[in-house]
Amino acid sequence: MGVVGERTPARSRDRRASRLLRWTESFPPPTRAWLKRLAFASLIANIGIVVTGSAVRLTGSGLGCPTWPGCTDSSYVPQGALGVHGVIEFGNRMLTFVLAAVAIATWVAVMGSRPRRRSLRWLATLLALGVPLQAALGGVTVLTDLNPWAVGLHLLLSLAMIGVAVVFVHRVDEGDRPAQPTVPAAAAALARLTFVAAWLVLCAGTVVTGSGPHAGDEDSPRTGLDPAFVSQVHGDLVLVLLGLTLGTFFAFRAVNAPEHARRAVGWLLGVELAQGLVGLLQYLTDLPIVLVGLHVLGAALVSAAATWMLLGTRTRGPLPKTPTLNRP
Repeated sequence: MGVVGERTPARSRDRRASRLLRWTESFPPPTRAWLKRLAFASLIANIGIVVTGSAVRLTGSGLGCPTWPGCTDSSYVPQGALGVHGVIEFGNRMLTFVLAAVAIATWVAVMGSRPRRRSLRWLATLLALGVPLQAALGGVTVLTDLNPWAVGLHLLLSLAMIGVAVVFVHRVDEGDRPAQPTVPAAAAALARLTFVAAWLVLCAGTVVTGSGPHAGDEDSPRTGLDPAFVSQVHGDLVLVLLGLTLGTFFAFRAVNAPEHARRAVGWLLGVELAQGLVGLLQYLTDLPIVLVGLHVLGAALVSAAATWMLLGTRTRGPLPKTPTLNRP
Protein backbone atom coordinates (compact mmCIF):
# COMPACT_ATOMS: atom_id res chain seq x y z
CA MET A 1 0.00 0.00 0.00
CA GLY A 2 1.48 3.32 -1.12
CA VAL A 3 2.13 6.28 1.13
CA VAL A 4 -0.01 9.37 0.52
CA GLY A 5 1.91 11.78 -1.70
CA GLU A 6 4.38 9.09 -2.74
CA ARG A 7 5.54 9.41 -6.34
CA THR A 8 4.64 6.49 -8.58
CA PRO A 9 5.79 5.91 -12.17
CA ALA A 10 2.24 6.44 -13.45
CA ARG A 11 1.86 9.71 -11.54
CA SER A 12 5.24 10.93 -12.79
CA ARG A 13 4.25 10.16 -16.38
CA ASP A 14 0.98 12.04 -15.93
CA ARG A 15 2.84 15.06 -14.60
CA ARG A 16 5.31 15.02 -17.48
CA ALA A 17 2.46 14.75 -19.99
CA SER A 18 0.65 17.63 -18.28
CA ARG A 19 3.77 19.81 -18.41
CA LEU A 20 4.25 18.95 -22.09
CA LEU A 21 0.67 19.93 -22.92
CA ARG A 22 1.03 23.19 -20.97
CA TRP A 23 4.20 23.92 -22.94
CA THR A 24 2.45 23.42 -26.28
CA GLU A 25 -0.42 25.62 -25.12
CA SER A 26 1.99 28.45 -24.28
CA PHE A 27 2.39 29.22 -28.00
CA PRO A 28 -0.06 31.52 -29.80
CA PRO A 29 -2.93 29.43 -31.22
CA PRO A 30 -2.23 28.71 -34.91
CA THR A 31 -4.64 29.88 -37.58
CA ARG A 32 -6.42 27.41 -39.84
CA ALA A 33 -4.17 28.51 -42.72
CA TRP A 34 -1.07 27.60 -40.71
CA LEU A 35 -2.51 24.24 -39.74
CA LYS A 36 -3.27 23.53 -43.37
CA ARG A 37 0.27 24.50 -44.44
CA LEU A 38 1.70 22.13 -41.85
CA ALA A 39 -0.72 19.41 -42.94
CA PHE A 40 0.41 19.75 -46.56
CA ALA A 41 4.05 19.83 -45.41
CA SER A 42 3.49 16.51 -43.60
CA LEU A 43 1.97 15.01 -46.74
CA ILE A 44 4.79 16.24 -49.00
CA ALA A 45 7.48 15.13 -46.53
CA ASN A 46 6.02 11.62 -46.29
CA ILE A 47 5.83 11.33 -50.07
CA GLY A 48 9.37 12.70 -50.33
CA ILE A 49 10.84 10.11 -47.98
CA VAL A 50 9.33 7.34 -50.15
CA VAL A 51 10.96 8.79 -53.26
CA THR A 52 14.38 9.29 -51.65
CA GLY A 53 14.21 5.79 -50.16
CA SER A 54 13.63 4.36 -53.63
CA ALA A 55 16.60 6.37 -54.92
CA VAL A 56 18.80 4.68 -52.31
CA ARG A 57 17.66 1.25 -53.48
CA LEU A 58 17.85 2.01 -57.20
CA THR A 59 21.42 3.35 -56.98
CA GLY A 60 22.56 0.24 -55.12
CA SER A 61 23.21 2.29 -51.98
CA GLY A 62 20.99 0.35 -49.57
CA LEU A 63 24.03 -0.82 -47.60
CA GLY A 64 26.08 2.31 -48.27
CA CYS A 65 26.04 2.59 -44.49
CA PRO A 66 26.46 -1.08 -43.50
CA THR A 67 25.07 -0.77 -39.98
CA TRP A 68 22.52 1.21 -37.94
CA PRO A 69 22.03 3.64 -36.22
CA GLY A 70 25.60 4.60 -37.04
CA CYS A 71 26.88 4.55 -40.59
CA THR A 72 29.69 2.21 -39.49
CA ASP A 73 30.59 0.57 -36.20
CA SER A 74 32.99 3.42 -35.45
CA SER A 75 31.27 6.46 -36.99
CA TYR A 76 27.82 7.95 -37.38
CA VAL A 77 28.84 9.59 -40.67
CA PRO A 78 30.16 7.92 -43.85
CA GLN A 79 33.91 7.58 -44.24
CA GLY A 80 35.83 7.95 -47.50
CA ALA A 81 36.03 4.20 -48.08
CA LEU A 82 32.24 3.96 -48.38
CA GLY A 83 32.24 6.19 -51.45
CA VAL A 84 29.19 7.74 -53.05
CA HIS A 85 26.87 4.95 -51.86
CA GLY A 86 27.61 5.86 -48.25
CA VAL A 87 26.84 9.52 -48.96
CA ILE A 88 23.52 8.64 -50.64
CA GLU A 89 22.38 6.33 -47.83
CA PHE A 90 23.49 8.76 -45.12
CA GLY A 91 21.73 11.62 -46.90
CA ASN A 92 18.50 9.65 -46.92
CA ARG A 93 18.86 8.99 -43.19
CA MET A 94 19.31 12.70 -42.58
CA LEU A 95 16.03 13.41 -44.37
CA THR A 96 14.33 11.52 -41.55
CA PHE A 97 15.18 14.50 -39.34
CA VAL A 98 13.40 16.81 -41.78
CA LEU A 99 10.34 14.57 -41.58
CA ALA A 100 10.64 14.56 -37.78
CA ALA A 101 10.87 18.37 -37.65
CA VAL A 102 7.70 18.72 -39.73
CA ALA A 103 5.90 16.13 -37.60
CA ILE A 104 6.91 17.83 -34.34
CA ALA A 105 5.94 21.28 -35.61
CA THR A 106 2.58 19.90 -36.70
CA TRP A 107 2.02 18.19 -33.36
CA VAL A 108 2.89 21.32 -31.35
CA ALA A 109 0.60 23.45 -33.52
CA VAL A 110 -2.33 21.05 -33.17
CA MET A 111 -1.89 20.66 -29.42
CA GLY A 112 -1.91 24.44 -29.05
CA SER A 113 -4.89 25.06 -31.34
CA ARG A 114 -8.24 26.35 -30.08
CA PRO A 115 -10.75 24.86 -29.79
CA ARG A 116 -9.18 21.52 -28.98
CA ARG A 117 -10.01 19.00 -31.69
CA ARG A 118 -9.53 15.41 -30.59
CA SER A 119 -9.42 14.05 -34.15
CA LEU A 120 -6.60 16.38 -35.19
CA ARG A 121 -4.65 15.57 -32.03
CA TRP A 122 -4.87 11.85 -32.72
CA LEU A 123 -3.83 12.30 -36.35
CA ALA A 124 -0.91 14.59 -35.47
CA THR A 125 0.24 12.15 -32.79
CA LEU A 126 0.02 9.24 -35.22
CA LEU A 127 2.10 11.15 -37.80
CA ALA A 128 4.69 11.98 -35.14
CA LEU A 129 4.91 8.39 -33.87
CA GLY A 130 5.24 7.16 -37.44
CA VAL A 131 8.64 8.83 -37.80
CA PRO A 132 10.56 6.77 -35.18
CA LEU A 133 8.69 3.65 -36.28
CA GLN A 134 9.79 4.23 -39.88
CA ALA A 135 13.35 4.89 -38.71
CA ALA A 136 13.38 1.68 -36.66
CA LEU A 137 12.08 -0.35 -39.61
CA GLY A 138 14.74 1.28 -41.77
CA GLY A 139 17.30 0.07 -39.25
CA VAL A 140 15.88 -3.45 -39.43
CA THR A 141 16.25 -3.45 -43.22
CA VAL A 142 19.93 -2.55 -42.90
CA LEU A 143 20.65 -5.00 -40.08
CA THR A 144 19.01 -7.82 -42.10
CA ASP A 145 21.05 -6.97 -45.23
CA LEU A 146 17.97 -5.55 -46.99
CA ASN A 147 15.70 -8.52 -46.42
CA PRO A 148 13.00 -7.98 -49.09
CA TRP A 149 10.12 -8.58 -46.67
CA ALA A 150 11.50 -6.00 -44.25
CA VAL A 151 12.04 -3.55 -47.11
CA GLY A 152 8.47 -4.15 -48.30
CA LEU A 153 7.04 -3.56 -44.82
CA HIS A 154 9.08 -0.36 -44.57
CA LEU A 155 7.58 0.90 -47.84
CA LEU A 156 4.03 -0.09 -46.89
CA LEU A 157 4.31 1.77 -43.58
CA SER A 158 5.41 4.87 -45.46
CA LEU A 159 2.45 4.52 -47.85
CA ALA A 160 0.11 4.16 -44.87
CA MET A 161 1.52 7.34 -43.30
CA ILE A 162 0.79 9.14 -46.58
CA GLY A 163 -2.83 8.07 -46.18
CA VAL A 164 -2.87 9.40 -42.60
CA ALA A 165 -1.44 12.71 -43.83
CA VAL A 166 -4.22 12.97 -46.44
CA VAL A 167 -6.84 12.42 -43.73
CA PHE A 168 -5.15 15.14 -41.66
CA VAL A 169 -5.24 17.60 -44.57
CA HIS A 170 -8.92 16.80 -45.10
CA ARG A 171 -9.88 17.10 -41.43
CA VAL A 172 -8.29 20.54 -40.99
CA ASP A 173 -11.08 22.05 -43.11
CA GLU A 174 -13.85 19.79 -41.85
CA GLY A 175 -16.09 20.02 -38.79
CA ASP A 176 -16.48 17.49 -35.99
CA ARG A 177 -20.10 16.46 -36.34
CA PRO A 178 -21.00 12.75 -36.68
CA ALA A 179 -20.13 11.53 -40.18
CA GLN A 180 -22.98 11.71 -42.68
CA PRO A 181 -22.93 9.91 -46.07
CA THR A 182 -22.65 12.00 -49.22
CA VAL A 183 -23.55 9.12 -51.55
CA PRO A 184 -25.97 6.16 -51.33
CA ALA A 185 -24.83 3.05 -49.47
CA ALA A 186 -24.15 1.06 -52.65
CA ALA A 187 -21.87 3.77 -54.08
CA ALA A 188 -20.05 4.10 -50.75
CA ALA A 189 -19.54 0.32 -50.62
CA LEU A 190 -18.09 0.39 -54.13
CA ALA A 191 -15.70 3.16 -53.05
CA ARG A 192 -14.59 1.12 -50.03
CA LEU A 193 -14.01 -1.91 -52.25
CA THR A 194 -11.94 0.27 -54.59
CA PHE A 195 -9.85 1.46 -51.63
CA VAL A 196 -9.20 -2.14 -50.55
CA ALA A 197 -8.26 -3.08 -54.12
CA ALA A 198 -5.81 -0.17 -54.25
CA TRP A 199 -4.06 -1.49 -51.16
CA LEU A 200 -3.96 -5.02 -52.54
CA VAL A 201 -2.23 -3.60 -55.62
CA LEU A 202 0.27 -1.72 -53.44
CA CYS A 203 1.01 -4.84 -51.38
CA ALA A 204 1.45 -6.95 -54.51
CA GLY A 205 3.72 -4.28 -55.95
CA THR A 206 6.06 -4.51 -52.97
CA VAL A 207 6.29 -8.29 -53.49
CA VAL A 208 7.16 -7.74 -57.16
CA THR A 209 9.85 -5.29 -56.08
CA GLY A 210 11.26 -7.78 -53.59
CA SER A 211 11.39 -10.52 -56.23
CA GLY A 212 13.15 -8.69 -59.04
CA PRO A 213 16.32 -6.64 -59.53
CA HIS A 214 17.23 -3.33 -57.83
CA ALA A 215 17.58 -4.93 -54.40
CA GLY A 216 19.62 -2.02 -53.06
CA ASP A 217 22.82 -4.06 -52.93
CA GLU A 218 24.14 -6.75 -55.26
CA ASP A 219 24.46 -9.26 -52.39
CA SER A 220 21.03 -8.66 -50.85
CA PRO A 221 18.54 -11.56 -50.79
CA ARG A 222 15.36 -11.74 -52.87
CA THR A 223 12.01 -13.32 -51.95
CA GLY A 224 12.68 -16.40 -54.08
CA LEU A 225 9.31 -16.03 -55.81
CA ASP A 226 9.05 -16.17 -59.59
CA PRO A 227 9.19 -12.53 -60.79
CA ALA A 228 7.06 -13.30 -63.85
CA PHE A 229 4.34 -14.91 -61.73
CA VAL A 230 4.13 -12.18 -59.09
CA SER A 231 4.18 -9.54 -61.85
CA GLN A 232 1.22 -11.28 -63.48
CA VAL A 233 -0.69 -11.32 -60.18
CA HIS A 234 0.12 -7.65 -59.69
CA GLY A 235 -1.06 -6.84 -63.22
CA ASP A 236 -4.32 -8.75 -62.73
CA LEU A 237 -5.01 -6.83 -59.52
CA VAL A 238 -4.33 -3.57 -61.36
CA LEU A 239 -7.02 -4.48 -63.91
CA VAL A 240 -9.46 -5.23 -61.08
CA LEU A 241 -8.63 -1.88 -59.49
CA LEU A 242 -9.14 -0.01 -62.75
CA GLY A 243 -12.51 -1.70 -63.23
CA LEU A 244 -13.64 -0.83 -59.71
CA THR A 245 -12.42 2.75 -60.04
CA LEU A 246 -14.28 3.17 -63.33
CA GLY A 247 -17.38 1.77 -61.66
CA THR A 248 -17.02 4.23 -58.78
CA PHE A 249 -16.40 7.08 -61.24
CA PHE A 250 -19.66 6.46 -63.08
CA ALA A 251 -21.59 5.59 -59.91
CA PHE A 252 -20.68 8.93 -58.33
CA ARG A 253 -21.97 10.72 -61.40
CA ALA A 254 -25.13 8.65 -61.56
CA VAL A 255 -26.06 9.50 -57.96
CA ASN A 256 -25.02 13.15 -58.34
CA ALA A 257 -22.29 12.92 -55.68
CA PRO A 258 -20.81 16.21 -54.43
CA GLU A 259 -18.28 17.85 -56.73
CA HIS A 260 -15.34 17.16 -54.41
CA ALA A 261 -16.18 13.43 -54.36
CA ARG A 262 -16.42 13.22 -58.16
CA ARG A 263 -13.19 15.16 -58.51
CA ALA A 264 -11.41 12.83 -56.06
CA VAL A 265 -12.36 9.65 -57.92
CA GLY A 266 -11.40 11.34 -61.19
CA TRP A 267 -7.94 12.07 -59.81
CA LEU A 268 -7.62 8.48 -58.60
CA LEU A 269 -8.49 7.17 -62.05
CA GLY A 270 -5.96 9.51 -63.67
CA VAL A 271 -3.20 8.48 -61.26
CA GLU A 272 -3.96 4.80 -61.85
CA LEU A 273 -3.83 5.17 -65.63
CA ALA A 274 -0.51 7.02 -65.46
CA GLN A 275 0.85 4.49 -62.97
CA GLY A 276 -0.26 1.59 -65.15
CA LEU A 277 1.44 3.10 -68.18
CA VAL A 278 4.72 3.58 -66.29
CA GLY A 279 4.48 0.04 -64.91
CA LEU A 280 3.96 -1.43 -68.38
CA LEU A 281 6.82 0.60 -69.86
CA GLN A 282 9.25 -0.41 -67.13
CA TYR A 283 8.30 -4.07 -67.57
CA LEU A 284 8.84 -3.91 -71.35
CA THR A 285 12.16 -2.02 -71.06
CA ASP A 286 13.87 -4.23 -68.44
CA LEU A 287 13.21 -1.96 -65.46
CA PRO A 288 15.32 1.18 -66.04
CA ILE A 289 15.86 2.96 -62.74
CA VAL A 290 14.20 6.22 -63.83
CA LEU A 291 10.93 4.47 -64.66
CA VAL A 292 11.12 2.35 -61.51
CA GLY A 293 11.58 5.51 -59.46
CA LEU A 294 8.56 7.10 -61.15
CA HIS A 295 6.57 3.96 -60.40
CA VAL A 296 7.41 4.24 -56.69
CA LEU A 297 6.28 7.88 -56.76
CA GLY A 298 3.10 6.67 -58.45
CA ALA A 299 2.50 4.21 -55.62
CA ALA A 300 2.68 7.08 -53.14
CA LEU A 301 0.18 9.06 -55.22
CA VAL A 302 -2.16 6.05 -55.47
CA SER A 303 -2.19 5.80 -51.66
CA ALA A 304 -2.98 9.50 -51.37
CA ALA A 305 -5.63 9.54 -54.11
CA ALA A 306 -7.40 6.39 -52.86
CA THR A 307 -7.65 7.87 -49.37
CA TRP A 308 -8.97 11.17 -50.73
CA MET A 309 -11.57 9.31 -52.79
CA LEU A 310 -12.78 7.36 -49.76
CA LEU A 311 -13.07 10.53 -47.67
CA GLY A 312 -15.45 11.92 -50.29
CA THR A 313 -18.12 9.39 -49.33
CA ARG A 314 -18.93 11.15 -46.05
CA THR A 315 -18.91 14.59 -44.48
CA ARG A 316 -18.73 15.97 -40.96
CA GLY A 317 -20.04 19.37 -41.89
CA PRO A 318 -18.25 22.73 -41.95
CA LEU A 319 -15.93 24.06 -39.29
CA PRO A 320 -17.62 25.79 -36.36
CA LYS A 321 -17.48 29.57 -36.33
CA THR A 322 -14.65 30.24 -33.89
CA PRO A 323 -12.23 33.18 -33.95
CA THR A 324 -9.07 31.07 -34.10
CA LEU A 325 -10.00 28.39 -36.63
CA ASN A 326 -11.60 30.79 -39.07
CA ARG A 327 -8.80 33.33 -39.18
CA PRO A 328 -7.04 33.22 -42.57
